[in-house]
Amino acid sequence: MALLLGYDVGSSSIKATLMEAETGKVLAMAASPEKELEIIAKKPGWAEQHPQTWWENVIAATQKIKTRTNFAADDVKAIGISYQMHGLVIVDKNHEVLRPAIIWCDSRAVEIGRKAAKSIGEKKCLTHLLNSPGNFTASKLKWVKDSEPKIFSKIHKMMLPGDYIAMKLTGEIRTTPSGFSEGIMWDFKKQELANLVLEHYRIPEELVAEVVPTFSVQGYITAEVAAALGLKASTPVSYRAGDQPNNALSLNVLNPGEIAATAGTSGVVYGITAEAKYDPKSRVNTFVHVNHTPKKPRYGVLLCLNGTGILNSWLKHNTGTIDYPQMNALAENAPVGSEGLVILPYGNGAERTLENRNIGTSIHGLNFNIHNRAHLLRAAQEGIVFALNYGVGIMRQVGVEARTVRAGYANMFLSPLFAEAFATVTQSVVELYNTDGSQGAARGAGVGSGIYKGPKDAFVGLQPVKKIEPNGELTEAYQQTYERWEDVLKHQLERSS
Repeated sequence: MALLLGYDVGSSSIKATLMEAETGKVLAMAASPEKELEIIAKKPGWAEQHPQTWWENVIAATQKIKTRTNFAADDVKAIGISYQMHGLVIVDKNHEVLRPAIIWCDSRAVEIGRKAAKSIGEKKCLTHLLNSPGNFTASKLKWVKDSEPKIFSKIHKMMLPGDYIAMKLTGEIRTTPSGFSEGIMWDFKKQELANLVLEHYRIPEELVAEVVPTFSVQGYITAEVAAALGLKASTPVSYRAGDQPNNALSLNVLNPGEIAATAGTSGVVYGITAEAKYDPKSRVNTFVHVNHTPKKPRYGVLLCLNGTGILNSWLKHNTGTIDYPQMNALAENAPVGSEGLVILPYGNGAERTLENRNIGTSIHGLNFNIHNRAHLLRAAQEGIVFALNYGVGIMRQVGVEARTVRAGYANMFLSPLFAEAFATVTQSVVELYNTDGSQGAARGAGVGSGIYKGPKDAFVGLQPVKKIEPNGELTEAYQQTYERWEDVLKHQLERSS
């Protein structure tokens, strides 16, 4: 029996899935730790995590898998990795981490990216990179170079979070074209490493990892790691991708016009196009998709809202609510529009859809005589939907339409209110699937190892469990509520200018 093992290295937890290749049946799933991973914020706008903690939880999640199912180590034929995008991990020649990882929602490098765009030329950046250098991985490395020169001088290689986990598994330091593009280090015109960024930042090219195809045997797990994980030595690692391209893969979103969404810690809408399109203001971003080839180009246009599930999590921990199902039920007790209560969910760093501005979360229209916890919880869910819809409007300007959206039946989409509001406000049909990033990573491993002939063959057993149509009876009410929310947003943006 051929089994596939997938890992999803998130900022909240590490998830693992063991899947039967022939049927797509999930034999076991596990997550570690039990509570959310800590995000270290030493200064406002900073967000860091210790890579070693990710690795420790990869081991712990694998051990949980082993306790939940009987399988022979020989049966695991390939391993895939999904990971939180845009992070920076730096190691020395001994593969030791030199500082905590600067993760996706850290905004310390915003100004560095802004200056780089002006210096290189904004038009040149957009035509070659499809994005501004922004607050992405290359700009974070430039921050280390400027602010921590002693650490920078010790760097052997820079990596993305998934590259680090692959290094721990195989001892090899490698990355992918998709990884280069998410770090804003891929020249789309030349189909090669973006030297215009590295030269501008004066980052030596030798610090960059070797590039390998997204679907390929990228290394083999070492004997030491195999013993720790209970797997066979020389099992191939045959796929890695950032969490959002991988989320799209997990939902069989591979071709132009197909759309994937997720609403975990962050919220993302990710649409596929065959054309290298970009937003002139880089409010949404274009990356190489997992199945991209020069002859058959596939790009992912990504809208990201940092303050999504983290807002819901904050409310859970600070409003005396027991759990998320209770929160969802309470929110339904308030009417559409929460009787004038408006929440802007921008409290997790600089937001790309707001041109990298950090206006924070704010609550507007609170009336002590009217509003209660139900109104607060509903206004939060509506605010997240509205913020995503604001970004979907930008995606339309780039030429990506959200008509049918596929999402995992997880996180915020477990809330019937949230799912219906999303469908109604965006006027799209939402298809929900019982899948997640770790399952996508397992399927990707099957493609990269040759067990599946290609991505289209990897989706055996994947069927929607729920379909949500826009609610025509609530369309007008939601439209009026969205317009009120957007007016509040515009006012806040004017105040912060």
